[in-house]
Amino acid sequence: MNKHRNVLSALVLTSAAVCCLGTGACGEKAVSPPLAEGFRLDDPKKAALPVLTIEDVSYSNADFARFAYLTVGDSEVALTAEAAGRLFDDFIDRKLIVRRAASRGIDLSGEEKSKSLDAFRLNRGGENAPATDANPEDFLEGVLVEKYLTLQVRGIVVAEDEVASYYEAHKNEFLQPERLQVSQILLSAEGKASVVIEKLRSAGEEEFRQVARAESEGPEAASGGLMGVFSLGQLPLELEKVIFALKEGQISQVVQSPYGFHIFRLDRKFEPRLRPPDEAAPLIEAKLIEQRNQTAIDAHIVSLKETMLWKVTAENLPFVYSRNR
Repeated sequence: MNKHRNVLSALVLTSAAVCCLGTGACGEKAVSPPLAEGFRLDDPKKAALPVLTIEDVSYSNADFARFAYLTVGDSEVALTAEAAGRLFDDFIDRKLIVRRAASRGIDLSGEEKSKSLDAFRLNRGGENAPATDANPEDFLEGVLVEKYLTLQVRGIVVAEDEVASYYEAHKNEFLQPERLQVSQILLSAEGKASVVIEKLRSAGEEEFRQVARAESEGPEAASGGLMGVFSLGQLPLELEKVIFALKEGQISQVVQSPYGFHIFRLDRKFEPRLRPPDEAAPLIEAKLIEQRNQTAIDAHIVSLKETMLWKVTAENLPFVYSRNR
């Protein structure tokens, strides 16, 4: 198992995570950080106690509690001691990176800070957004970590012959199942749907699209009802049963769902196929680069732990900590 899986997602507090907290999209303003087996990570009696020291900088329980809260993104999540321990491992990795960045003079430029804070405020709802526990400094620290890690993996490339070899060895990954191009007319009233379906008796594609533009209440109306191309498992089951039973060019009866009353048209069937090498190549290259980036980041974090002076004061944590990596 990859000991540092999802390092970027765990260590980098992205704008999405902060803004979820800031806008209330994840609920109302949080009262306190997550619970872990009946104890609070923000126990006021332990808040100021140091739990991690790196070189000459100490981090307290309060620092970890804030990190845990922002990472989990939900003040009501109940964590086990094991889960809290994994979060603390991520906290250690993140702070090691922050200290190493500082020692190497790596920081955000004034322009990077300004743009990042603008995005932070915008996604929180602007200057008039309600107050939350989301901290701009935590956000900027996440941006710095992302910048640092990006610098560590720059220059990683994948050769063409590696892409070709991967394709030959993993062709099953590029098998595409049967896919259907589907259009729909969506209506909120059954009576109107019954009237519209009568207009579509023996209708061709262009006539269907004209009716969709004029009558459909769905978001696809402007494009003549065109929903897109789907394979089995990508649509709600009750709708798939109807759509995948249609013949090419056939229009369904009225289908009721929680979204309203649908009239589907199966525009085209695409038979199963193997993606050709030129089409698969960009996907393979991206996958191999991601894997190599992750391997490089994992190795770099191991190196930081081996070369930097750091200490965990586990007895100050509000849970029994067992180091996972």
